[in-house]
Amino acid sequence: MNRRVRSSLVRLVVRLREYLLGCFRVDTRSLAVFRIFLGALVVADVFLRARNFSFYYTDGGLVPQELAREYTAEYAVSVYYLTSDSTLIAALMGLQVLFALALIVGYRTRAMTVVSFLFVVSLDHHNPFVLSYADTLFRLLFFWAIFLPLGERWSVDAVHRDRSPRRSVVGVATALALGQMVFMYVLNGVHKSESALWKSGEAAPLVFGIDEMTFLLGDVLREFPTLLTYGGMLWFYMLLGAWLLIFLRGRLRVPLLVLFVGGHLSFALTVRIGAFAYVAIAGLALFIPTAFWRDGRRVCQRFDVDPDGVVPRDRLRGFARPLPAVQFVPDRYAAVKAGVANAALALVVAGLAVTVAVFVLNAGAVVADGGYDQHRLNHEVAEAPGGEYVHVAADSLGIVQPEWSVFAPHPRTTDRYYVFGARTTDGERLDVFNDRAFTWERPGNELQTQHDTYRERFFMNSIRRSGSNDELPANLGEHICTTYEDDGVALSHISMFEVTERITMETINEPDERERETEHFYRHTCDT
Repeated sequence: MNRRVRSSLVRLVVRLREYLLGCFRVDTRSLAVFRIFLGALVVADVFLRARNFSFYYTDGGLVPQELAREYTAEYAVSVYYLTSDSTLIAALMGLQVLFALALIVGYRTRAMTVVSFLFVVSLDHHNPFVLSYADTLFRLLFFWAIFLPLGERWSVDAVHRDRSPRRSVVGVATALALGQMVFMYVLNGVHKSESALWKSGEAAPLVFGIDEMTFLLGDVLREFPTLLTYGGMLWFYMLLGAWLLIFLRGRLRVPLLVLFVGGHLSFALTVRIGAFAYVAIAGLALFIPTAFWRDGRRVCQRFDVDPDGVVPRDRLRGFARPLPAVQFVPDRYAAVKAGVANAALALVVAGLAVTVAVFVLNAGAVVADGGYDQHRLNHEVAEAPGGEYVHVAADSLGIVQPEWSVFAPHPRTTDRYYVFGARTTDGERLDVFNDRAFTWERPGNELQTQHDTYRERFFMNSIRRSGSNDELPANLGEHICTTYEDDGVALSHISMFEVTERITMETINEPDERERETEHFYRHTCDT
């Protein structure tokens, strides 16, 4: 090989390396936005859960601690397991909010990220029956956040350091955090590709026909099935091409990023699926390129707007300086602290390496009949040498990757509502779930109003899947029996039914014309 060819190869390798580093480079302003999102979502989640505090999070409610522990990993991490006193549990939730507020302002950011992550995991383990994919994604993003310098900019820590912040960072941690979002999108797209309904675009109109989930603008958009068809096809192909979020850089990344953010905002306004849209947008914040911030500054200057006014430095300094610059680890041990952090990241990478190796060696089992089986992969990892520790640690922290099969491979084509047939001691028949006389008819066109909160919908999913011998529906039945009041008349028994409606393209807006099926899933006898 002559010198010219060798030189060309060296230049090619250098350019490729620079290109790849650029793909995984994260602007520190984007990191700051990500940090603020994480903290704000924790605060919002705690306050939203507090609406059903006694019902879901105390031993006097439907999910006592003993039952929660039965349905979580053997070594599940939860500070809420330290007490069963409702006052102390409420105090822990308040403490979780305080740590999240410290994370928002970037005070002792790394420590607050770790502690907040542990509290998020703890609260999820405290009641595993109200969780969704949003909670899973949130835990995973929070876990990767531990290894990111979230306090580099727009933070109390940055003021205390009193040095110019780095413009951007790149490394294994940024690659893992960005890869999390892309992995979720692409895997969901692969699952959806198994369904002809997603490829044809019919899936989206059918999903918007689910009255149990749609709300706000969702009821309006279902009147435009053609628009939903093209929108669904666009989203499907965006998922398959989500890897471009990494490999498109600078301004080229912005249009695709806007499409994804716009897609999630549309979900937030149309489908009642909890915090998933906001958690995903938090993860997408990491993809905001430096070019966006640079162009934003120029636009602000053109309109005589001070871009530094968005995050007033003087006000931030005034807020930060009175706060003590507490150091949990003195500067002389900085090398030890960095070593511990690198060792922890190395263990994570080693765990991922075990998972990848198991996937490659067992590809035939993990990918069978055209589908991806995450449960089989988890089993194979647990059986591999050293894999048991990886699986136990991930399961304990709630960071096992799910199949990401949201509305996949086939979209949900059934609507659902509940009828709890009950008989009173004087012989009257009632539907106590909908507070009406007994009937199989719909309790209204907006079925999502059956549930006071979106977490109640997930809780009811857990109830109907539990089986006739499970403690969870028994607790719900007994709760209804003891809280029912009607001039001294009590309930004698409750029969819980699920009514499903088959959604077709012709009945999206015609629920009365849908085929219905009724399934009994639990009967409870009241102690009268």
